[in-house]
Amino acid sequence: MVEFAGWEMPVQYTGVIEEHQAVRRQAGLFDVSHMGEIEVRGPGARDFCQGISANDVARMSEFQAQYNLLLNERGGVVDDVIFYRLTADVFFICVNASNIDKDYSWIAEQAGAAVEVENVSAKYAQLALQGPAAAKIIQPLTLADLGTMKSFHFAFADVGSVRCLVARTGYTGEDGFELYCNAADAAQLWSALLQAGAPAGLVPAGLGARDTLRLEKAYPLYGHELDDDTTPLEAGLEWVTKFSKPTFIGREALLKQKQEGVKRRLVGLELLGPGIARSGYELFKGGQSIGRVSSGTKSPSLGKSIALAYVVSAQAQLGNEIEVEIRGRRVQAKIVSLPFYRR
Repeated sequence: MVEFAGWEMPVQYTGVIEEHQAVRRQAGLFDVSHMGEIEVRGPGARDFCQGISANDVARMSEFQAQYNLLLNERGGVVDDVIFYRLTADVFFICVNASNIDKDYSWIAEQAGAAVEVENVSAKYAQLALQGPAAAKIIQPLTLADLGTMKSFHFAFADVGSVRCLVARTGYTGEDGFELYCNAADAAQLWSALLQAGAPAGLVPAGLGARDTLRLEKAYPLYGHELDDDTTPLEAGLEWVTKFSKPTFIGREALLKQKQEGVKRRLVGLELLGPGIARSGYELFKGGQSIGRVSSGTKSPSLGKSIALAYVVSAQAQLGNEIEVEIRGRRVQAKIVSLPFYRR
């Protein structure tokens, strides 16, 4: 157990590699109740959410979810979030645990009379059941038809007699579901899922495996790949940023950056020598510093040391060989395509 954003969090139950492989091959169950939830309600909710985020919220129908970014005026990322459209006038936003207070304050500051903003984080627990066997494990516990539920859609349903928002979303690169329930019901739901999933190989999984799984898929982690001074154009998230919207916070700054050219880019690295490239390690080319690692690990699926890193744009081309400084020695690495892992 470790402290994280004011929570006691499990790093591992039986071991990071074992839990990681279970998610890739069968299924793993994560307690991610530390994540925050903010509701935006009112007749102006859709237009308000459209203005504070980069993606096109107007395209969402009810019972649909969307990966999105909250941006500041400089185009920096306040947080990366998931929007859920509960009704025409109610949006439910899942935010990162370390950003709950910051996000709530920032959203509330933008709000006018047409919307109500509430931090509902204390009401909810969130469990994530991820892996190729996820639907098979949950289906006997619920009347919701998981077979017809598309990715980034959700339903309200009882799961093992616990009322949940059941979303086909996740942070592992595998099929799976994130289940939001009343905080008081979390232990009951956790036990029901583990019991139902045991014959299929379901195991509890901690933060360690969550990090290696997301890194293999090159999913960004706030505070590493994303922060208030990093733009989506630098982070490879232009696909989330819909310039077709006439206005949203940060739009002008991003248009200017796009016209002038991005000075650094997020790239994938594969180490060619021994060692693990940790967050903050410096990168070199021809003796010159060209960037820093944002996240790194040894990939349990690939058996290779991999990392995400920001490098100057002139050095960001695929196949470019550079050096990572690891504890005073420089190790060869090359820039590779993302994601690192594909099923």
